[in-house]
Amino acid sequence: MNTTDFDIDRLAGWLLLEVAGFAGPLSVKRFAGGQSNPTYCLETPSRNYVLRKKPSGKLLKGAHAVEREAWIMSALADTGVPVPAIHAVCEDEAIIGTSFFVMELVKGRIFWDATFPDVPNAERPAYFEAMNETIARLHTVNYAAAGLSDFGRPGQYLERQIALWSRQYLADEAAGRDPAMDELIAWLPKNIPEGQRTTICHGDFRCDNMIFHPSEPRILAVLDWELSTLGNPFADFAYHAMMYRMPPDIVAGLAGADRSGLNIPSEQDYVSAYCRRLGISEIPGWEYFIAFNLFRLAAIFHGIKGRVIRGNAASDEARTRAANLPRLIALAHATMMRCR
Repeated sequence: MNTTDFDIDRLAGWLLLEVAGFAGPLSVKRFAGGQSNPTYCLETPSRNYVLRKKPSGKLLKGAHAVEREAWIMSALADTGVPVPAIHAVCEDEAIIGTSFFVMELVKGRIFWDATFPDVPNAERPAYFEAMNETIARLHTVNYAAAGLSDFGRPGQYLERQIALWSRQYLADEAAGRDPAMDELIAWLPKNIPEGQRTTICHGDFRCDNMIFHPSEPRILAVLDWELSTLGNPFADFAYHAMMYRMPPDIVAGLAGADRSGLNIPSEQDYVSAYCRRLGISEIPGWEYFIAFNLFRLAAIFHGIKGRVIRGNAASDEARTRAANLPRLIALAHATMMRCR
């Protein structure tokens, strides 16, 4: 069964030339999820692959950078950070209508619920340890040695990110404006914590963007690197740890869960474990980093709302994300008020 809007025979011909060992016949099925960049399983008699592409239609400048995803995963292949192998990248839009890349299909488990409901209570802390260790490992990679000196600009990450997402929000007139977002845009750049490090940042490090071993608390692959760059590791980690504040019906979150009963480490213990791995005592301005990331996610959801309105949303879940935008903005604004 093929579930695509592009020419599969043309794709198969390209794969035959560009992917070592590829042999048809080829069938294509779209994966669920993939809010920003549509993702497909490429099935052949001998092995399967994953294809990730830009969405069709008019796109905002700089968004949906699948080429950057392929670049960062290729660079991290020998660093100990678990990533799928990249087989080929195509920037010729004549093949399937947009740029895309083909990578290894990693078999394992994806947890869409941050409480890890199918895991025994006694084992659950080990899954949180695996996530904590993996993001800490990413933040200690020597990006220059990995060939990523040009992957972003060192320094002033928060300034640039606030400006970027503010521009994206303001440019998407179809999705409208919100007074609380406008207030965040005015407050965030004036209250950035002092002292910034530069490391590789994933940008969307959540449990549902990881493939875990079929039976062990071990991460086999981190996925969805579209928002990765050189940036502030504390902002990147705060986005991940934001799961403690996030309602589970917005994105994978722990708000409202019986964390003690589920044997899930507290937010404070989780942050402390990360700090120990980085050799620091604390993260100054922690609540600011949470507010920044709630704002950033709200800007992303605002973009999803715009794509829904324009008719080029990448998945069926997009309308739900767009509907949750007001709640997310309210969370960001409330955190900003606590910082004040």
